[in-house]
Amino acid sequence: MTGVRNFRDVGGLPTEDGRRVRPGLLFRSGHLAHATEDDAAYLAGLGLHTVFDFRNRDDIALEGPDTALPGTRNLNLPLSDPAEGAQGAGFWSIVRNGDVAALRELLGEGRAAARMTAAYRALVLERTGEHGRVLAMLADDGDPAAPALMHCAAGKDRAGTTMAIVLLALGVRRSAIEEDYLASNARHRRYKVVRGDGSSGTDIDPVVSELLAPLFEARLEYLHTAFATMEERWGSVDRYLEEGLGLGHARRALLQERFLTAD
Repeated sequence: MTGVRNFRDVGGLPTEDGRRVRPGLLFRSGHLAHATEDDAAYLAGLGLHTVFDFRNRDDIALEGPDTALPGTRNLNLPLSDPAEGAQGAGFWSIVRNGDVAALRELLGEGRAAARMTAAYRALVLERTGEHGRVLAMLADDGDPAAPALMHCAAGKDRAGTTMAIVLLALGVRRSAIEEDYLASNARHRRYKVVRGDGSSGTDIDPVVSELLAPLFEARLEYLHTAFATMEERWGSVDRYLEEGLGLGHARRALLQERFLTAD
């Protein structure tokens, strides 16, 4: 696809008990706002039941709403953008204007990475309702939400964390979850920041690129923060899933039966 970045099927990822995620049921990507006609046709051909859009109001105002896919439910479950912090949409204005002094004040001397680790911790602690809802919908007996596509703006942080939680519920190996998470770093997958002067990618000032790097890179330290937060707050990932997200043993078994294969 040309207008949708960071798209992939997580099918094939191995579980701890020797099974694999079924292909064609769980997808992740960046936003669909710039999907071309060919992109939309490809996505429609996947038979998607639900698109989970984790962008907030500012994201949607910035890029536009998702391209509509026939026969697909688009569900907006806003999650906080880790890059924004307290500045909200104003942060992206600073980025697009290339204000080096303002960016250095916000992100320099390790503040960007600290912002990201804090945001990943918050995604676990403060978004149990949203993550629990995603799992409940995927395990719904009457109207399961799969095949499902999960996305945010770049498809890296909010979608990446949510997909990691789903994969944990399925019993996918931690190393495989990490490998899938890091796949967002591939050059062709990365979110394109368009500056106010129209420049993007390699045209951006190297100083600005360096300051923004911790925000636009998938780093294991961020994902590890999410895992550690689950274990610190609930004692284990299993208890996080059951007590924090309401995923009981029976429903978790149903989820695994639906999304895993022994082949």
